[in-house]
Amino acid sequence: MSFNDNARFDPSRVNDRRGRGRGAAVGGGVGGGLLLILSLIFGPGVVDQLGLSEGTGTGVGQEQGSGAEPAINACLTGVQANEQLDCRILGTAESLDSFWTPYLEQVGVAYTQPGVVLFTGQTDTGCGTATSAVGPFYCPTDEQTYYDTAFFDELVTQFGSSSGPLAQEYVVAHEFGHHIQNLIGTLGAAQQDPQGAESGGVRVELQADCFAGMWAAHATSVPDPESGEPFLRPFSDADLSDALSAASSVGDDRIQESATGQVNPEGWTHGSSAQRQAWFSQGFETGDLRSCDTFAARDLDTP
Repeated sequence: MSFNDNARFDPSRVNDRRGRGRGAAVGGGVGGGLLLILSLIFGPGVVDQLGLSEGTGTGVGQEQGSGAEPAINACLTGVQANEQLDCRILGTAESLDSFWTPYLEQVGVAYTQPGVVLFTGQTDTGCGTATSAVGPFYCPTDEQTYYDTAFFDELVTQFGSSSGPLAQEYVVAHEFGHHIQNLIGTLGAAQQDPQGAESGGVRVELQADCFAGMWAAHATSVPDPESGEPFLRPFSDADLSDALSAASSVGDDRIQESATGQVNPEGWTHGSSAQRQAWFSQGFETGDLRSCDTFAARDLDTP
């Protein structure tokens, strides 16, 4: 999926913290790439579940003294979004804003824009100090989404996802999906029942996948308020396959088998690869919030 060249972006939509702190080493007994993926699996509770704590940073947010403007300031049009990942994240966020604002208004919910933070190494969040090991995540305390852009390379090189644009945009749309859940009141189920094949945690994550599919269903028709043109051009079956590839690559069964050689549904927190693909497809095919009620589904394999 490509952005229309005439799409216009507001760089202030993104808080670019890259290069503003000393960072932190990732690793120890478990490889950094595996930690990235496990953190994505853990969803809204990622900070607690990975043992992140407040006040343990190493100078996060401290300026390096270079005086350089954040790179995101150069992201002004769809041309840059088609060439640069950080600009693509910005463009996707603005497209998501333009979709969810009027859609939620129709169902009586006021949309508020979640924050979008780019960082490297580590950063402070409302949920504690987060390192690159946590991958993309949503913090409900400060209502911000966080992305270390190095994660997207890990997703491809270590876990076999497609590198296509819609694969990357799916990740952003999924994290925005958690914000939508925060607004409509379903996000808390992940904390009340966090683990297991039928758990609230799995249902929350699959619903976020469905919401990502909803956005994709409308993304090529939702206009950029400034230019009046849709943010995104019509996309092909190959584009959709890219998104499904990303959803599959972060399925619980696939990650467990890769890490341990075994699959244990009792430890699931996000759902299987097939389920994640199925619920993204459900949102894409229907474009309807009501079709994403994973909590009412008796069989999570077949939406």
